[in-house]
Amino acid sequence: MAVPARTCGASRPGPARTAFPWHDRGPRPGPGAGRRVARPPRPLSLLLPPLLLLPLLAAPGASAYSFPQQHTMQHWARRLEQEIDGVMRIFGGVQQLREIYKDNRNLFEVQENEPQKLVEKVAGDIESLLDRKVQALKRLADAAENFQKAHRWQDNIKEEDIIYYDAKADAELDDPESEDVEKGSKASTLRLDFIEDSNFKNKVNYSYTAVQIPTDIYKGSTVILNELNWTEALENVFIENRRQDPTLLWQVFGSATGVTRYYPATPWRAPKKIDLYDVRRRPWYIQGASSPKDMVIIVDVSGSVSGLTLKLMKTSVCEMLDTLSDDDYVNVASFNEKAQPVSCFTHLVQANVRNKKVFKEAVQGMVAKGTTGYKAGFEYAFDQLQNSNITRANCNKMIMMFTDGGEDRVQDVFEKYNWPNRTVRVFTFSVGQHNYDVTPLQWMACANKGYYFEIPSIGAIRINTQEYLDVLGRPMVLAGKEAKQVQWTNVYEDALGLGLVVTGTLPVFNLTQDGPGEKKNQLILGVMGIDVALNDIKRLTPNYTLGANGYVFAIDLNGYVLLHPNLKPQTTNFREPVTLDFLDAELEDENKEEIRRSMIDGNKGHKQIRTLVKSLDERYIDEVMRNYTWVPIRSTNYSLGLVLPPYSTFYLQANLSDQILQVKYFEFLLPSSFESEGHVFIAPREYCKDLNASDNNTEFLKNFIELMEKVTPDSKQCNNFLLHNLILDTGITQQLVERVWRDQDLNTYSLLAVFAATDGGITRVFPNKAAEDWTENPEPFNASFYRRSLDNHGYVFKPPHQDALLRPLELENDTVGILVSTAVELSLGGRTLRPAVVGVKLDLEAWAEKFKVLASNRTHQDQPQKCGPSSHCEMDCDVNNEDLLCVLIDDGGFLVLSNQNHQWDQVGRFFSEVDANLMLALYNNSFYTRKESYDYQAACAPQPPGNLGAAPRGIFVPTIADFLNLAWWTSAAAWSLFQQLLYGLIYHSWFQAEPAEAEGNPEVRESSCVMKQTQYYFGSVNASYNAIIDCGNCSRLFHAQRLTNTNLLFVVAEKPLCSQCEAGRLLQKETHSDGPEQCELVQRPRYRRGPHICFDYNATEDTSDCGRGASFPPSLGVLVSLQLLLLLGLPPRPQPQVHAHASRRL
Repeated sequence: MAVPARTCGASRPGPARTAFPWHDRGPRPGPGAGRRVARPPRPLSLLLPPLLLLPLLAAPGASAYSFPQQHTMQHWARRLEQEIDGVMRIFGGVQQLREIYKDNRNLFEVQENEPQKLVEKVAGDIESLLDRKVQALKRLADAAENFQKAHRWQDNIKEEDIIYYDAKADAELDDPESEDVEKGSKASTLRLDFIEDSNFKNKVNYSYTAVQIPTDIYKGSTVILNELNWTEALENVFIENRRQDPTLLWQVFGSATGVTRYYPATPWRAPKKIDLYDVRRRPWYIQGASSPKDMVIIVDVSGSVSGLTLKLMKTSVCEMLDTLSDDDYVNVASFNEKAQPVSCFTHLVQANVRNKKVFKEAVQGMVAKGTTGYKAGFEYAFDQLQNSNITRANCNKMIMMFTDGGEDRVQDVFEKYNWPNRTVRVFTFSVGQHNYDVTPLQWMACANKGYYFEIPSIGAIRINTQEYLDVLGRPMVLAGKEAKQVQWTNVYEDALGLGLVVTGTLPVFNLTQDGPGEKKNQLILGVMGIDVALNDIKRLTPNYTLGANGYVFAIDLNGYVLLHPNLKPQTTNFREPVTLDFLDAELEDENKEEIRRSMIDGNKGHKQIRTLVKSLDERYIDEVMRNYTWVPIRSTNYSLGLVLPPYSTFYLQANLSDQILQVKYFEFLLPSSFESEGHVFIAPREYCKDLNASDNNTEFLKNFIELMEKVTPDSKQCNNFLLHNLILDTGITQQLVERVWRDQDLNTYSLLAVFAATDGGITRVFPNKAAEDWTENPEPFNASFYRRSLDNHGYVFKPPHQDALLRPLELENDTVGILVSTAVELSLGGRTLRPAVVGVKLDLEAWAEKFKVLASNRTHQDQPQKCGPSSHCEMDCDVNNEDLLCVLIDDGGFLVLSNQNHQWDQVGRFFSEVDANLMLALYNNSFYTRKESYDYQAACAPQPPGNLGAAPRGIFVPTIADFLNLAWWTSAAAWSLFQQLLYGLIYHSWFQAEPAEAEGNPEVRESSCVMKQTQYYFGSVNASYNAIIDCGNCSRLFHAQRLTNTNLLFVVAEKPLCSQCEAGRLLQKETHSDGPEQCELVQRPRYRRGPHICFDYNATEDTSDCGRGASFPPSLGVLVSLQLLLLLGLPPRPQPQVHAHASRRL
């Protein structure tokens, strides 16, 4: 078969020019031309041939051309390296910028970051901040105990006797169906005026407190009214605290009765649906109300537990799990004749969010069968609590048993495992409507320092699954001052809109006695809390002296981060704390595990490590050096760390004392100078207190200029360090324009723009028109190209993200730009630092043409030579682009340049989407390494469940025969169904109406989820490499080589000619995931420490109050009303209920 004559050159072509114009390349085909349709992937295997055979192998279909020899391709690589280096030397201006800095040496000083001193100072500042809150907490707790002790209980107290601001009043007035809208029910509620306060991000009233009472608690009960009466006196203490410390945020008293009184007053942020907020279930309350817990939940799943009772038990277990925090450990088991764990967890595990999720899902699979065997259940629970070979809380030990009743007291089990010391408390829960004798259940609880509860219907679940905290609080109350220790919580979302906060908590004890000579009261009154916004703590850390890649972080005893630049939850659930582990906030390795352990143990330390970091856009991985320094924050459970790259040991501090020079440089910020000096973007930093922020950089610059016309850079209301550095960098980058950019013709070298960005917050883009298409973050510290350039030597290529290529012809004069950047390293008096990054923006299409020629067997001036039948020529990337694929891929595996015109619109895509089997071959041959990690802070759209009906789910549905049977109407089943329908209005999760509401509803919010991330980075292979992709009859030759001083891989390969060469595709895209297998993770738990105090025993504890519940059968009148309501189809209206123990009488 005759082959058309094509140009070819010598196998060792001459050197290419460093840089040259391309005016005669002719018209360029547009992106998208000739796009190939992808075929289904098929298996692939790789064979490595002897390199000597490669020159003898010719490309199929082109018999006159052989695959390029290795030395030929190495030569092409050198030409590419020279071309890139030449353009960057001419236009990047690295050397020139160094000289500019040296010429202006008198305008700045070089300061040093001393890690140990710096981290100790910040830790001390945070300690002082929190200590002020601690003093306010102690004043509040002492005052509350004294007010309650002096309070006289009133049996006949009435609603109109109590005047307070009901935080939910306004929302309830807007709800015509609210029970409080009835006439006369608002007589005791204040109506307040509010003012906007930026500190609270809310409207507040500083003269009053506000009260929030849970929806399922009757506001008019005697217990609640007495609680409102004595807590009113706290208002003056709140106000005095704020007078002493105006920076105080929310001050809150959470009562054990469910009442929340907080200051300053603000309307409650009522949800669109039913408000389920109960202070006793907030993370801060749970932590402050009791010491850590080791809990085993056992659930009776014998045959008598079926239908509604089993569903009540499942819901009760889930609600019980919600009363546990990360300081607690738990396991859940079901039992009949035998006991077995409901999940894959075979021992106690930390009650963190992910483990509790596993339990909740597993509980739903419980099935009732067999006979009741209390002995099997309790023996399993005691064995769990006696296992000392696992990590656990080692404090309060308890068993929670849910059953429908039974006769066995299993006294022999208690004698064997728990008596006489009774170190394990037993709480029993009688669930459902039944006629069993509950005496054995009461006895079990009373004989083991626990409590007996009844859960006859869904409405009793929430209150009775949290009341056990009162019992656990007894040893704390009896310990007195010893137990009055402030604890600081995990990070969580504030229910009133402050954002992420931590809370200092202090328990409040009942100091009264039941009578002269009587024993001391054992009740915990509640928990006092004061919020500290994370932003207030962040303000104490250095902002911009640490450089773009330096940062401060803090962790607690669980290893969860309190401060970290990667703590960015996309969505938060106010019912759960934000628990991001330090090893999940960063890429985990052995060094970081050691650092984390040392910090948790409260040690000081310093360590330099080589580690992996993700880029800001989460597309790349860099291997970098980092210095970690850490110290404990005294008087807290926190530890503070500082991370510095070696190049951030020093930083520049401008010293612009010459006001004439200040004015001169400032003029280069004016838009009128942009046409000649290039467009300037300024970082949106807090330069001055009165500077109005804006997401639009043009508007922000305008606001900045207007303010600077009124104040000077040395004004006290401004950050002088930030302002001086900004103005200095404005002048320095302008000198770069003057010395380098202005006299160069960018079009000659196919450049769309040149740019410089600095630590001082300036990004200058030249020429001015290029700023129209500039999409990088105006804050250099938040720009991926800037941070990666600092961490990498040489030139860093950044192709546009594929999302930017949806309409490529509308970008930058019908082309696409590729950023190439490099850091400017200064050495001043032996001190090295990197204060700036410079770069160019390449015209994709022009550089794709240039790439072809540089990777060819000719130079621009060569005359074409004919390759006849008797001569043998090597293929190249220009002449033979129909048979040879030539690409540049960056270190993340993204396509940068290609000799295939139809791939221009795929630049920026992960290369596996372009050529799956070639990318797989590069990965299998160690050119790339893969790193997988999980993002626990992602947000996902809610997924509708399989059942799309809007009928109630999980409830007992009577049959027609039941309706026709009069006996059924007088049974417990009918009564329980009635209560379930009532409380279904409150506990909306029992109904399946969400999908119908969710459709097209803008109020439906995203929920938190786990996303699996996969990044690729350069592997261990640095040399030139040849290989064959063997697919039977259709093998492919390829060559790959790293380009020196860049983040690029040069790849030359034969184009695939048959489908057998298709392969499985590597994935880089973020995907939804359930996270790592929890059942495996709990076998190797991460190191943690619990609180150093534990109050689980006191010899004087009175355990006689252990629950004496009784059943309350419905009256005949109620049953008749129920029948009429069901027959008429009218929804019953819930009546006010009092949910408080008789022992809660104050």
